[in-house]
Amino acid sequence: MRHIISILLQNEAGALARVAGAFSSRGYNIDSLSVAPTHDPSVSRLTLVTSGSDAVIDQIIKQSRKLVDVVEIMDLSSTDHIECELLMVKIAVDASTARSVVECVRAHRAFVLDETESTRMIQLAGAGPEIDAFVEELSRLTKVLELVRSGVAAMERGHNVIEVPA
Repeated sequence: MRHIISILLQNEAGALARVAGAFSSRGYNIDSLSVAPTHDPSVSRLTLVTSGSDAVIDQIIKQSRKLVDVVEIMDLSSTDHIECELLMVKIAVDASTARSVVECVRAHRAFVLDETESTRMIQLAGAGPEIDAFVEELSRLTKVLELVRSGVAAMERGHNVIEVPA
């Protein structure tokens, strides 16, 4: 099963490596990893996507809680949450593909960030399946030259928050 793990982590050297090590030592691949400071500059939020059985992921979360750098940790997979990632893609364009590319960009609510005579750099933010569909459609229309995805960012819906314990 796919799991989205949200971790509040102290901004300390090696903290990310220790958390990632807890997953890799159990033989679990990290499919996506996104980390950045929060509104509190001493704490970063790490969002990690992995696949595994509920029991093993629960055990990894329990062991991660024991790491000195982990402030709080939560598996968002079983909660009502919203997830999003950012895509930047550079594609080749010419006179024969330009119009169909523009229609695709509009249909997916994407944005052109940069354009030259023969390329376009496009940005799209959305859930993974939306991004996958956009890339697949672009690939049918033209050549993808370069692609980068940010990894998943996710938050639980409603009033519940993952926060530094008082």
